Amino acid sequence: MAHATIRDVARAASVSVASASRALNGHSSVLPATRTRILDAARELAYVPHAGARSLSTARAHAIGVVLPDLHGEYFSELVRGMVAAARARGFQLLLSNMHADPAQAAVALGAMRGRVDGLVIMAPDLAADALAASLPRGLPVVLVNAPAIAVHPSLDVENRAAATAMVRYLVETGRRRIAHIAGPMVNREAVARRDGFLAAVAEAGVSEAARVFDGDFDEAAGTAVGRHLAAEPALADAVFAANDNMAIGCLLALRDAGIGVPDRIAVAGFDDIPAARYITPALTTMRVDIADLGGRAMERLLQAIAGEPGPQHQTLHPELVIRASTGLANARHTRTKQERVRQ
Repeated sequence: MAHATIRDVARAASVSVASASRALNGHSSVLPATRTRILDAARELAYVPHAGARSLSTARAHAIGVVLPDLHGEYFSELVRGMVAAARARGFQLLLSNMHADPAQAAVALGAMRGRVDGLVIMAPDLAADALAASLPRGLPVVLVNAPAIAVHPSLDVENRAAATAMVRYLVETGRRRIAHIAGPMVNREAVARRDGFLAAVAEAGVSEAARVFDGDFDEAAGTAVGRHLAAEPALADAVFAANDNMAIGCLLALRDAGIGVPDRIAVAGFDDIPAARYITPALTTMRVDIADLGGRAMERLLQAIAGEPGPQHQTLHPELVIRASTGLANARHTRTKQERVRQ
């Protein structure tokens, strides 16, 4: 059986092919009643646009390039999940690539997207502004996520410093005084902001002399190494705040395996709220970033730019403190108070 064409859809809806095309491609010039009639006809005919023909007629690839620091792990899976949902709703597909912290690799990854996509979402917390700007294809809509600001491109980021400060304030209020931080790599702007928030908070609380910062790389193994070190010398810390959940989980498991009670002897907290955080035992206290929402917002902003629609130049997401068993349970009122402070 032959597939329905756009001519079939136009005929069924009693409109021109041009009107059917505009409605199916989301143009605002189509009257709502006409759009509904066209979409209903397309649905009844099981019409599926031919990607090649659509690209030729609109001079668009109907694809979005997404370039991330890495493609491994729950954080990036959640981020892409949000992007896919937003892109699919407008009939776009994703092309994924990664670039880590290497400017040369970034140039290769971004160059490979040229001519194949209608726009780019780029997460680049590890690149300097000049290296990133030099790699961006000219004339292509770009949205930056957790990246150095480049004035001509819309951007989104997370309020990392204030969120880290709020976490430490919470740990201090629960009676912790010897707080350790497992930092992310210092080439990463998010890791730097989270470490700076930690240092500001321990100074504010008057507990900086007992505070320690351990080097990390956002991987679980780094947290495991710190957990084993603290298990051997448990007097060093009564709380650990890791710069992401992966390291927090690694630390928590190492302490648990060594027989160190969490949270009785050492509380453990993370950052991001990846899906695993709520399933680990004890469940992990963390700063919740709605990761899928971050991806979805970035994609929606890019699709606005591609369509020539107005949108915000910059958006900031404010994490929320989620208190779970790894730091001791607290009542809901306390949790709400903490979330409100993060947003201030």
